[in-house]
Amino acid sequence: MTDSALEEVVAELLDLDPDGSRMATTIRNTLDQLYDGQHTGRYRWDQLHKTEKTHCGTLVEINLQRDFFFRDGDKLDYEIAGHEVDCKYSQSMGGWMVPNEAHNELCLVVTASDTAARWSAGVVRMKEENLGAGRNRDAKRSLSPVGRADIRWLQHDAELPPNILLMLSQGEVDQIFEARSGQKRINQLFRTVQGQRITRGVIATVAQQDDYMKRVRENGGARTHLRKEGIVILGEYQAHRQIARQLGVVEPQRGECVSVRLCRAEGGVEINGGSWAVATDADPVVEAPVLPKVSVVS
Repeated sequence: MTDSALEEVVAELLDLDPDGSRMATTIRNTLDQLYDGQHTGRYRWDQLHKTEKTHCGTLVEINLQRDFFFRDGDKLDYEIAGHEVDCKYSQSMGGWMVPNEAHNELCLVVTASDTAARWSAGVVRMKEENLGAGRNRDAKRSLSPVGRADIRWLQHDAELPPNILLMLSQGEVDQIFEARSGQKRINQLFRTVQGQRITRGVIATVAQQDDYMKRVRENGGARTHLRKEGIVILGEYQAHRQIARQLGVVEPQRGECVSVRLCRAEGGVEINGGSWAVATDADPVVEAPVLPKVSVVS
């Protein structure tokens, strides 16, 4: 029998976020909020206290409601498409614990791994046959294998905006953080990580300053410092994303930057009156062009 309420909730969520990018950004921002790298320098799940890890599910629930403007439910967390929906987050796939009040109700189940940079979210009816027999000390029950197979996935094993610090070697991370000033740490970040998306949360963690984005910009930021080394820093602007496409490097998304070293090349990408391509190790270092000055984000 078709669960019309579940279908309506799934349709509403897919209409709000067809490709999952909004929810992925919410999860990324929630993890960064927990790390609070701007003030603590933390960037890994294992650096969190036990109470902070426990609080992650609550923050995901709150931030999803704020970012998607879900109405409060009378009984459960949200009202979506006119139906009550509970929100459950687990760090591990299938680890969601279901309270008695959610029995036979719809749940939005979410999981993410920052280390793997993957996430999943789906909707499932917490009917009896979808729940395991065991209960924890709070009388909560987990999804059974049948229940996990019954999840209607919105996104399954999708890409999470990357925490690039987790993808570097410990030596590379140490080299970035050993500088005493935030500006020097940011400069080293963009030297070390080229051709990859660097999120605002990573920039805040490395700079550990209130004005951390100032450390990226022109007029004394990394764009100025690294130009002599041939490195440009592409931002979320349409003009910058177009340059990224033409250069064949990954495009920065909202709140992200991508650095790349350039070399002069005939028939290359026109930037500020010159012709440029992505440099190889064999290409000499030349001063990079000034990127277009733009004010409208994509």
